Amino acid sequence: MIPVNIIHRYIFKEFLPPFGISLFFLTFVFLMTRIPDITNLVVNYNADIFAILMMVLYTLPRFLEFTIPMSVMISVLLTFMRMSGENEIVALKGAGLSLYRLLPPVLIFCFLGTALTLWITISGVAWGKLSIKQKTIEMARSSIDLALQERQFNSRLKDIMIYVSHVDMKTKDLADVFIEDRTVSGMTRISMAPRGRLIHSQNDNIYTIRLYDGMINQVDVGDKTVSTIHFGNYDINIDLAAMHQGPGRIRKDLDELNLNDLIGFIRTGPRDTAEMSEAMMVLHEKFSVPFACLAMGLLAFPLGVQSLSLRRSSGFGMGVFFLLVYYFFLAAGWSAGETGYFPPVLGMWLPNLIMGAAGIYLLRRNAREKPVKMPLVVTRMMRRLQNRFLRMMHHDMSA
Repeated sequence: MIPVNIIHRYIFKEFLPPFGISLFFLTFVFLMTRIPDITNLVVNYNADIFAILMMVLYTLPRFLEFTIPMSVMISVLLTFMRMSGENEIVALKGAGLSLYRLLPPVLIFCFLGTALTLWITISGVAWGKLSIKQKTIEMARSSIDLALQERQFNSRLKDIMIYVSHVDMKTKDLADVFIEDRTVSGMTRISMAPRGRLIHSQNDNIYTIRLYDGMINQVDVGDKTVSTIHFGNYDINIDLAAMHQGPGRIRKDLDELNLNDLIGFIRTGPRDTAEMSEAMMVLHEKFSVPFACLAMGLLAFPLGVQSLSLRRSSGFGMGVFFLLVYYFFLAAGWSAGETGYFPPVLGMWLPNLIMGAAGIYLLRRNAREKPVKMPLVVTRMMRRLQNRFLRMMHHDMSA
């Protein structure tokens, strides 16, 4: 009889190749969503390659936060699907090993994935998001064009928010301009115009946004007055050098705070209930998402060891189904928790509890030789989804 430790090492080593391949593929797919933004920076704003590479590097932690748990589940699922298909699971059962005896390498692998994801969520995500903000401020100083992205509320410049529906990069003409100016303490100016133009002066740090045929709504907080001014031409000068902020003076959003700062913020008890709920959601997300490795891996184990007759019809389909269900519950929990009417701890941890409970239930059923079939409707839906996904991959690779 083969010693159990050797079997455990064999199973653990089998996890590594599919995990590496899945992590690389999924992270690459997530990065592809940034290709339009990267192309826009290179083509329209003349951003250098080093800046683009740094932006990609800063984005990686946010992607890895989700691709690592996904890769853990996929690697466990595919490994035991292969072992089941090649009758290795049947041989191990014939040698007297129950499914529970095969659980230690799964738990160790999932705990390692949890630890890696936990390190990324605690240290990497906040660092990456804050670094992106710092880098965009530096890039905005070199070219205000970066702060004029179409159909976006751009707040990269301190105390100024700009929205334009269209920018002609050749003529520097602007369409449907909205500017909120808070550079003067206690006063807010909101300028709106159907047309505008970006003018670069001889000073590299001074840009002028000239507006045509618009209006200004000016709110004086101190005097509690509101005034409206109509104009034919109106110039707004932006001094990028004066707006440069050091890393310590950049206002951090909640998801850009490190763990100590976030806990300190929560302990101060912000007056805004919505802000407090969001802070609690961010805090719980830093821990709940890493533990998804354990919940999803525990679920993938019984799905993969089902008998060969069920593997093709329900094994992979159930894996895809539960993966989608988990992220659906996570998104729903985040939306519900932000309102303040749903406890943040439940919003972030309930998906893990549901997936973990489903994994324990399936494991007990399979250990008793009672595999679970999904309803035929769900099985067919997952099969179509899988086939469509494979066709899309084939199309992308052939293109």
